[in-house]
Amino acid sequence: MRRAALIALFVICHSLFVVAPIHAQERGPTPATPEQIRAAIDKLADLDYATRMAAGRTLRRAPSAQVAPALLQAVSDHADGFVRFKALILLTGFNDPRIVDAMEAAMVSPNDRLREVAYAYFEQNPRPALAARMLAALDKEEGEFVRPALVRALAAMPKDPKVTEVLIRDAGRGLDFFRSTVIEAIGDYKIAAAIPRLNEIAKIDGPLQDDAATALGKIGDKGALATLAAMQQSAPKETQPAIAAAICLLGTNCSAHIGYLEKTLTFADTYPGYQDLLRGAAAGLGHIARQGNEDALRILFDVGIPSQDPVRAPVTLAIGLVALRNTPLLLKTLQARPDQAGAIGMVAEAFDMLEEDLEEERFFVYVRQAYWAAADGSPTRKLCEQLINKLDF
Repeated sequence: MRRAALIALFVICHSLFVVAPIHAQERGPTPATPEQIRAAIDKLADLDYATRMAAGRTLRRAPSAQVAPALLQAVSDHADGFVRFKALILLTGFNDPRIVDAMEAAMVSPNDRLREVAYAYFEQNPRPALAARMLAALDKEEGEFVRPALVRALAAMPKDPKVTEVLIRDAGRGLDFFRSTVIEAIGDYKIAAAIPRLNEIAKIDGPLQDDAATALGKIGDKGALATLAAMQQSAPKETQPAIAAAICLLGTNCSAHIGYLEKTLTFADTYPGYQDLLRGAAAGLGHIARQGNEDALRILFDVGIPSQDPVRAPVTLAIGLVALRNTPLLLKTLQARPDQAGAIGMVAEAFDMLEEDLEEERFFVYVRQAYWAAADGSPTRKLCEQLINKLDF
């Protein structure tokens, strides 16, 4: 699919502009007329993959002074709700002071996608002054993908007692899906006040037990070792990878626990029927890698590149989340791999699986900045160029 799309895009560009080969595309900001910018915005929702990807490229590479006002207008006025959504995401790649106002307006939009983007933006750019509005929104927000983004935006706030109280409350009530997102956010943002609630959840067999164990590991309080050690004795085998990852995250016997997770992955590859263990081991290595552990990410690539499903999918997903949440580690790892093409292919597969549009846009921005910061002809620039081409941005 991607190869066909790239070929189609090349044919279109070559026939219109007779440009150099597609691999030599990064030339800095590319001026565009107002008509070209409007046309590109209109094509952001085109059903044809090559067309909408080409539209995104045009807008990303246009000078901010030209494209940011057009994107702001599209977010506000465009008739197509999906175009408004994509325009708001693309806007985050430009350093325009008006973006904050656009995001605040999107928080109350009837369009679920716009609200999701707004909260995801404020997770990355916390604004304590919005805490009261977000807490009020949490009482009525029911969007399946909006509510988790809102929870994470709240968790990212500098420690606010009211916010912490609500998150601890919601970790213990409601649907398991929403509770899981609260527990994950508590762990990611190291909300230590939630440890007693996490300890309670960790003692109960069920789908949230591994979430609670992982969150305890992420928070990093060594006092959680007692809870995790007890879980090792009593929790079902499907939860053991999450416990091992959590103990590693606490800094205890990390190499041994990473070794266990690696063996679990290879065991599940050899003996079908252990999907729960497989998913747990891949996710556990992913959590460890996201905290900066190079060995964990190396193992995911070592196992994943030659694999087929059912192993490949959970490993690919874990790699994708590392790419989004620890991009510097991903680039460092990719640059060192002898099988770089296969590793980049797994990142591309992961982005096809994920629906993290704003985080993917942040990844694109980071990679393009790294491209321009690197010396011409350097390994880093060559790697970034490969990512730009493979991921179609």
